Amino acid sequence: MTKPKVHVRKGDTVLVIRGKSAGKKGKVLEVQPLKSRVIVEGVNKVKRHIKPSRSMPQGGITEKEAPIHSSNVMLYCNKCNKPTRVGKKILEDGKKVRQCKKCGEVLN
Repeated sequence: MTKPKVHVRKGDTVLVIRGKSAGKKGKVLEVQPLKSRVIVEGVNKVKRHIKPSRSMPQGGITEKEAPIHSSNVMLYCNKCNKPTRVGKKILEDGKKVRQCKKCGEVLN
């Protein structure tokens, strides 16, 4: 079985286009290709109750980011300051890179 493709990578800046966090920008912290989900910094925050332990004797409630579906995010180009689709480009040295469909900027 082949691994499903996700159009964003860890470290990319994305814009959320659907859901309760729509309109927020953030950095991709983790990609889960088998589930087609991504975790974006500062987006889809959920509260988790922590049981008291030796490392955290009082326990408490912490906030963390939950995964959202990859179809609900769009890659954000920092050059043209717009969300964009991803295009493929082959450089002179034979290296494949991703590029912004709107301005042609090479994305790392």
